[in-house]
Amino acid sequence: MSDQPALTRTQTIVHDVTAGLVVFLVALPLCLGIALASRPNLPDQPELTVPLFAGLLAGIIGGLVVGAISGSHTSVSGPAAGLTAVVAMQLQALGSFEALLLAVFLGGLLQIGMAAAGAGSIAAFFPTSVIKGLLAAIGIILILKQIPHLFGHDTDPEGEMSFQQPDHETTFSELVSTIGDLHVGAATIGIISLGMLVIFGRSQFLDRLNIPAPLVVVVAGTLLNMSFQQFVAAGWLDSKFSIVADVESGTASHLVQVPVANNLSEFTQFLTMADFSQMLNPAVYLAAVTIALVASLETLLNLEAVDKLDPQRRMSPPNRELLAQGVGNACAGMVGGLPVTSVIIRSSVNINAGGRTKLATLVHGLLLLGCVLLLPTVLNRIPLSCLAAILLVTGIKLASPFLVRQMFRDGWNQFIPFAVTALAIVFTNLLQGILIGLGVALAFILHSNLKRPLRRIMEKHVSGDVMRIELANQVSFLNRASIEQALNDIPEGGHVLLDARNTVYLDPDVQQLIHDYARNQAPAHGIRVSLLGFRKKYQIEDQIQYVDYTNQEIQEKLTPDQVLQILVEGNRRFRTGQQLTRNLWRQVEATSQGQFPMAVVLSCIDSRTPAELIFDLGLGDIFSVRVAGNIISAKVLGSMEYGCSQAGSRLVLVLGHTRCGAVTATVNLACQATTARQATGCEHLDSIVSTIGESICDQDRRILAESSPEEHVRHIDDISGRNVLRTVQLIRQRSATLRRLEDEGRIAIVGAMYDVESGKIRILTGETPVGNAE
Repeated sequence: MSDQPALTRTQTIVHDVTAGLVVFLVALPLCLGIALASRPNLPDQPELTVPLFAGLLAGIIGGLVVGAISGSHTSVSGPAAGLTAVVAMQLQALGSFEALLLAVFLGGLLQIGMAAAGAGSIAAFFPTSVIKGLLAAIGIILILKQIPHLFGHDTDPEGEMSFQQPDHETTFSELVSTIGDLHVGAATIGIISLGMLVIFGRSQFLDRLNIPAPLVVVVAGTLLNMSFQQFVAAGWLDSKFSIVADVESGTASHLVQVPVANNLSEFTQFLTMADFSQMLNPAVYLAAVTIALVASLETLLNLEAVDKLDPQRRMSPPNRELLAQGVGNACAGMVGGLPVTSVIIRSSVNINAGGRTKLATLVHGLLLLGCVLLLPTVLNRIPLSCLAAILLVTGIKLASPFLVRQMFRDGWNQFIPFAVTALAIVFTNLLQGILIGLGVALAFILHSNLKRPLRRIMEKHVSGDVMRIELANQVSFLNRASIEQALNDIPEGGHVLLDARNTVYLDPDVQQLIHDYARNQAPAHGIRVSLLGFRKKYQIEDQIQYVDYTNQEIQEKLTPDQVLQILVEGNRRFRTGQQLTRNLWRQVEATSQGQFPMAVVLSCIDSRTPAELIFDLGLGDIFSVRVAGNIISAKVLGSMEYGCSQAGSRLVLVLGHTRCGAVTATVNLACQATTARQATGCEHLDSIVSTIGESICDQDRRILAESSPEEHVRHIDDISGRNVLRTVQLIRQRSATLRRLEDEGRIAIVGAMYDVESGKIRILTGETPVGNAE
């Protein structure tokens, strides 16, 4: 279900274009910063570097090439912060940027092969807690890394955490140094931009204008920066408000910095070709595999996270995304770009800015290309601090307190992997953090599996007690000890049912344990073993050794009190969801030659009162007679007499119920002094109504006329109970056969009420309940 209102095609295009513009403005400094962060920074090898243009080129390819092929509506691809450490390491190992490009090209081909092999489904194996931890970590990183830029401390000009911190400064020490390196002009613009975003987020009026707040912030920040320059030049403001001295010369500080190409010839000089002479270098292939695996993993995780952020809840095809990323990386390696992945930051900015389709991604790629060719000097006037404010708000949304509370409410097994993943990514890097989070999540899964590999339920069948051991969905060798202990706890002469109907995987060690127990250990102790639901490949056939229906031998041994207790216990199982394990087809075969029911149950035709379900019974267990209002007639009495004197039933149970429609209709007709035929047009209802009406007295009419709606319902339920007791009396009065059988102690005639709200029954004797199904 979508959280966004439906839009016309024109409105969707407008949203996508504006979202693409916002993503472009955010992606621009990130592309440059990631390129800068990917440099190994080796003093003895200054020539081993990554051109800043490689980051821009990766952003262009991610927007246009990947965006065109991808099946995702909201994912935005480009150079990723999570790959900076990998790129720097492989660049150092290969010794040249051109050799690195060849590895990127080959890595792209490998990703295409992975997509063809269907490797995209690997994302489904990552727990939700780890994915949400990834989102929260990215949000925390954004907050930590953008606070310095918000106040004009731009010693880390990339504008996004690189996951590879320089030795002399960390994110947290940078926050401290921000206090001593605050730029008044940049900080003023940053704080104003942040305030504008907060106002936009809380104002319903501004929200209805459908104007993207980040775009307004960028325009306002740029105009405010230009105004500061004019005011400083006029002497109206101190020089501390001056953000830049000379934009055109490229010496700007605290501003976006795009390489300037005056013509197409200069633009092509920024391109770098892959060095195919390194095709025989084994290190290139190792680098290609590393880049492909890390980029694919980051893409699939980010894709999963982006789909969770999509207000329209659309699912992206992972294999198609791998294909798109592979083509993008192959292109990037050919022309000098950094490796690309799906990027959570830009994707979340896209969603928050109102992006609806992949058009926003394409627009962002076109604008990146156009800005490099046409507008570098204009873009170089945008303050980094206003972009930092946009990213700071995005980070707060990703790592919101609401998300933390939600994960905490889901339990420790969800919260701890979530928190560990988030903190591990913040303090290490993306790949290591995810692996740590997966390890913790796996530990909780294993602990849960060890804690509850099975469920033991004592089932009381008519033939005796059976211990049902229900195996878990996944039974590994780690569960062998607990299963063996459960089997050893079965007493001599007992009966155990091993239920594997819900089991998908059964470890060979556990299979061997079950084989040995059923063939050797159990017979030695007089234990009967029943088996149910094992898959054919385990070579363990179903074998039910207990009787889960009433046969002649069991019927002859039962007493009326025992039958009543069986019904009471069955109702308890019905209410608690612990129904006995029965093989209905086996019951069909067993009862096809004859029937030996325990009881005759006279109940109402109400669709909510099927006796077999209410008492958790199987085929052949009871004779069921149903008539509106559970009243008797000659035909009903004849059926009861046959069921007890000829078929051997030990109990006659008259079962009424609350909220009975027949009793309610009878009461209403009695109060209105009319007949059923007059009120409904039904020809034969009066015989039922008149019989039930004998349980209603003048006092009932007075009480019903003066009672509240709640009291009215309760009193009708009381009348239903009286109707049951009257039916029990009439059975004794009108059937000499049943009365004789009861006097001889061969049967019992009992009344009961079933509560349609709670599912409980209560056994009636006289005017008061004498038992219940507790």
